Amino acid sequence: MCGRYATTTNPGRLAAELDAIDETDTTDQGAFTNYNVAPTTQILTVVERHDPGRKDDDPKRRIRRMRWGLIPVWTKAAEPGVPVKGKPLFNARADKAATTPSFRDAVKYRRCLVPMDGWYEWVVEPNAEPGAKGKVVKHPYYMANADGSRLYMAGLWSVWRDRSQPESEPLLSCTVLTTDAVGDLIRIHDRMPLPMPQEHWDAWLDPDHPAPATLLETPSEETVAGIVPRPVPALVNSVRNNGPELLARVQDQEPSGQISLL
Repeated sequence: MCGRYATTTNPGRLAAELDAIDETDTTDQGAFTNYNVAPTTQILTVVERHDPGRKDDDPKRRIRRMRWGLIPVWTKAAEPGVPVKGKPLFNARADKAATTPSFRDAVKYRRCLVPMDGWYEWVVEPNAEPGAKGKVVKHPYYMANADGSRLYMAGLWSVWRDRSQPESEPLLSCTVLTTDAVGDLIRIHDRMPLPMPQEHWDAWLDPDHPAPATLLETPSEETVAGIVPRPVPALVNSVRNNGPELLARVQDQEPSGQISLL
């Protein structure tokens, strides 16, 4: 799964690197530097869309901010402009998304990339302290490219509108696709976000055609060979903590067990 991650890029830099249009409408380029991104946060995504009214022109790559936690288009409003609250759909299983009502429309024509520096997972083990029977200890790990390069994960997105308020602003939201963990990452967790290599970006982001089903398959070990897990401070356990100290390596500990959350 992927329920927390870190990102130190900003929309301007990302747009320049990807030859994309920055549609984030923010003057604070540091607003998206976040070492402890959690669901419902506004995050950066990469999409390809046509200009309004220019369906025949080539689509353009765009940087957009979206709520992390997809809101299906059919979601009812709790109050004007506000969708009914529920558990954020921040992850979607890649092998089931095409047939899941909340995600199947997005799989066809609303796919995105979610840039991140790395993501966190927790290894859960029994607490060995005296008198701690039945209790567990959570050891956080950070998964990132060893060379420090940015990761791009496959995502889906949605445009939600309050049907009772036709003039209200649309709400963009997204989810990160997950798949079976492979390679060394298995020892940390049995799930991981689905990486999308650059050679597949055009097909994945294509707004006019469904993506090849092969792009939703579990990646090869070679694809994730550069991703290295390392133990990090328990500070990341609280979303109130946010800074580069969350990424500091702590004394290595070999995980002996794990749990599956999605």
